[in-house]
Amino acid sequence: MVEAPNSPSSTSGGITRVIAGSTTIDASVIATVAGIAANGVDGVYAVGGAASRALGVIRDAVDLPDRGQGVTIEVDGSDVRVGIALVAEYPMSLRRVITDVRLAVCTAVEDIVGMGVSEVNVIVTDVNIPGDNDSANDHHAA
Repeated sequence: MVEAPNSPSSTSGGITRVIAGSTTIDASVIATVAGIAANGVDGVYAVGGAASRALGVIRDAVDLPDRGQGVTIEVDGSDVRVGIALVAEYPMSLRRVITDVRLAVCTAVEDIVGMGVSEVNVIVTDVNIPGDNDSANDHHAA
């Protein structure tokens, strides 16, 4: 669980008041945001290693997708460290795919969650070669 800053204020009739309360953002929410961002990058075939993708097929079959599969989150104060395992598409430049994933994840977490990202660690677990998989494997199901 991540405690988010809680100092919103509103202005009414020239009077500003602070609205009190606490906000907690679960790490799984940050993982979902990061997973969706990474999955949207050109050259990413799938997010997650083989085991998490296998479990994802089962979750998808019962209509409970886990969009944060293959993503790990570590929170250090107000900063987040993200780890992402992915399968890249052949013949995409791995360096470019990884750079684009880091940028997309960092932007999404900062814009949507409102926390800083100190690092995005990417592990490329495999490369998908077009035609090697049958049509039953939906690569962007995550």
